[in-house]
Amino acid sequence: MKTFYLIPLLFLSACSTTPKLALRPQQPPAMADNSAVRYPEVIHAYHVGRYADPDDDLVMHEQHVVYRVEENTRWDLQSLRTATIGSAPVSTATTAVPRDAAFSPLPVSDAELAEVNAQKLATVQIIMEARTLSAALAQFQTALQQTQTNFQETAVLRASVIAMKKRLDALETAQAQVPASPLSATNDPSDSLSP
Repeated sequence: MKTFYLIPLLFLSACSTTPKLALRPQQPPAMADNSAVRYPEVIHAYHVGRYADPDDDLVMHEQHVVYRVEENTRWDLQSLRTATIGSAPVSTATTAVPRDAAFSPLPVSDAELAEVNAQKLATVQIIMEARTLSAALAQFQTALQQTQTNFQETAVLRASVIAMKKRLDALETAQAQVPASPLSATNDPSDSLSP
């Protein structure tokens, strides 16, 4: 009998409705300007023509574009720029330091411009002097090479002169050691058998 009392309670709980949630669209949060604190990633597109798959010779890829992330996003630890988070600017002390020197602005004051022009002129003069010095160095190298060749030839000639002197001295000493033979009045050979 007790079970019959529970059955109507079960129906009562089944009939109760759950309250529906009212979903209101919310405004997306304001985009923060992250360029002051993070570098953007650098993506390059590469055009790839037809090619056979290196893993499977039975598969050919048609020409398409491949996108590659060359440089990931990272924190900007160098520049101190003013960033806006939401609607309130977050200020840091100094101006932006450009990421690449190619994008730095030209000097604005006349003194800086004059200094840059003076540096350019000095660079041109240094380049011209370097060319003059390299030409003089090339001439010096050829003269040095010629001097070395002359020195080698002189050494060979000196050695041959010394060798010739030694031979001449040897011939002179050999001639001095040969006894002098009496000179005959005639040119006939002397016969030891003749009376």
